[in-house]
Amino acid sequence: MNFDSSLLLFATAISTVVAFVASAAYWRLRQRSISIGAKLDQVSLALRSVQASDPVTGVFTPKWFDEELEKACLRCDASGNPACVLYLDIDHFRSTNDAYGRVAGDVVLKEVARRITSALKTGGSVTRLVGNEFAVLVELPLEGAKAVAASLLARLAMPIALRVGKVRLTCSIGIAAYPSQGSRRNIVEKASAAMRTVKLQGGDGFAEYDQQAADGRRESARLLHDLRCAVERDELELFYQPKVDAHTLQITAVEALVRWCHPQLGMISPDRFIGLAERYGVIQSIGRWVIEEACRQAKTWRDQGLRMRIAVNISGHQMHQDDFIEHLEAVLIRTQTPPSRFTCEITESIAMEDTLATVQTFRRLGMLGVHVSIDDFGTGHSSLASLKRLPAGELKIDRAFVTDLGVSEHAEFIANMIVEMAHALNLKVVAEGVETQKQRDMLVSMGCDELQGYLFAKPMRAHDLGLWAARDPGDAEQLFRPSLFSETSVARLE
Repeated sequence: MNFDSSLLLFATAISTVVAFVASAAYWRLRQRSISIGAKLDQVSLALRSVQASDPVTGVFTPKWFDEELEKACLRCDASGNPACVLYLDIDHFRSTNDAYGRVAGDVVLKEVARRITSALKTGGSVTRLVGNEFAVLVELPLEGAKAVAASLLARLAMPIALRVGKVRLTCSIGIAAYPSQGSRRNIVEKASAAMRTVKLQGGDGFAEYDQQAADGRRESARLLHDLRCAVERDELELFYQPKVDAHTLQITAVEALVRWCHPQLGMISPDRFIGLAERYGVIQSIGRWVIEEACRQAKTWRDQGLRMRIAVNISGHQMHQDDFIEHLEAVLIRTQTPPSRFTCEITESIAMEDTLATVQTFRRLGMLGVHVSIDDFGTGHSSLASLKRLPAGELKIDRAFVTDLGVSEHAEFIANMIVEMAHALNLKVVAEGVETQKQRDMLVSMGCDELQGYLFAKPMRAHDLGLWAARDPGDAEQLFRPSLFSETSVARLE
């Protein structure tokens, strides 16, 4: 073998070795890349799992629930089958946190999530939306979703064991069906609206979405928004309904009744907005305005020579206000209104509250010297002992009994008993809602002291009532007690 041949063989050997080394390196790199890729996939999967799971309960986060909802809606669109979203809120969950602490609260949430998941025998998705609110997706018709809701109520009613004791829960569940009751975009919102309906009824139940009820809530929300500004915008107005002496039929006093002159909706009666104001805390500002306006008007009438008692309805919220008595006293002083000529009408249900705040407020009203009337009497559960301790001067028979006089013997019996009991306690009796001569005659025969109702006069503006009193004195005295037109002792007014 010559030199050239040897060199060629050597070069070939070197090339083979290099190729082999390169090949081995390549396969090592490839295996390493595959291994790294697998690990990345595992990390990604683990990260996805973490991102998809609520850290407290382990159910889906809202983001991943939305993805599941999107897929379900696409399946429903293709098959024509419905799906439902259940919106679940644990009733009074804050009290659990307050009583046992956040750690115990998280234990409760985790157990709730477990019970929700275990109830989905046909499959479904669960998410914790916020706090103690959950959403459940089931690809079932509405009746199937209601069965799931009933099962959830039963499961969650079972006690949950904690280290410090057992917790019993109730929940409110709203149901909305896709696509009949909502779109992909708003189906969860519709279920939430249905849940709020259950909440307003006291919780511990379920309801499906109702468009009419939702419209009513939206209307209430709009009214509430406008009501918050009604006092500032001077949209409230007081109407005054006279009270008459049952024997002479002359006007002795008036009751101030608030009305709301809405810029778009016109005159709104208190039936539509007082309950709303009480529910959302607006009644405090309205109540203060009513007291101030009624006393201001009473002063205007006094300056015109018309002196009579004016009555104002006092809500339970006002009774619980720390500065209620201070505000009332300041207004009476500022408007020079004698306390004995100002009547606080307080419903029987509130008057019978045995709370410290209510008892103290009644005591201070007595010390202030204002006239106290127990309104809507006959609908609550008063006792003689309770009435004796209250600084009340009169009872008002609830209009339901007055309306049924001459029709219901039961109503006649109740009204007669109220009059007899009140007189035994040296209390006057006022009957409101008198609309017929027969009702008036029956109430007079029972011994009722004052009457109020459409038979005598509807609520009217202060200007109109003033015109009545400003007529020819001889004519006016046919309507107004003569003593109202001159200075009179408190005893005469009483």
